[in-house]
Amino acid sequence: MKTYVALLRGINVGANNRLPMKTLATMFSDAGCAEVRTYIASGNVVFQAQDRLARTLPKEISARIRSDFEFETPVVLRSAEELDVVTRHNPFLVPGEDTKPLHVLFLAEKPKATSVARLDPDRSPPDAFQVRGREIYLRCPNGAAHTKLTNAFFDAALKTVSTGRNWNTVLKLVALAR
Repeated sequence: MKTYVALLRGINVGANNRLPMKTLATMFSDAGCAEVRTYIASGNVVFQAQDRLARTLPKEISARIRSDFEFETPVVLRSAEELDVVTRHNPFLVPGEDTKPLHVLFLAEKPKATSVARLDPDRSPPDAFQVRGREIYLRCPNGAAHTKLTNAFFDAALKTVSTGRNWNTVLKLVALAR
C-alpha cells in the first residue's frame, strides 16, 4: 500500500458545495482505502491504497459526491512521493522570503507542450506562473483572490482540470503523508 493525497476542488467554499469531512473520509474508507485522514475542511484527504484502487478513486469519489450531494467536484490525486517532489521544485521559493504569495495548482492530466507554450505570461502582472509537469506553480504577491491566473483560465487553456492549494497547505499535506 502507498500513501496518497486526494485534492478536491471547490469544497466548502463559503456556503457552496458543503461536504462534511467526516463524510468524505467515510467515502474513501468505503472505497477500500486505509488510514484515511482529512486536513482542513477544503477537501484534502490523506490515505493509503493499492495503486490499482488509487487509479479508480478520482472518478469513483466524484461520482459518489454527485450522487449523494448533487454537485460536481473534480478529485485530483498525487502519491506522497509526487507531492514531496512538488515541494522540492517550486521555482518561486526563495529561502528567507515570505511564502504567503505561493500556490500550486494540481492538474488532473499533464498538458500538451503546445498548450503550455500558448499561455500568456503577462496575463496578470505582477503575478507569475510556471508549468512543470502536472503542476502549475504560482506567485501571487497581491493574493490569490486578485489574480487572473485562475482555475478556469488554466483549465480552458490546458484542457484539463485543476485544483489549487497555498504553499503552507502543500507543506502540511506532505508532512501528513510521511
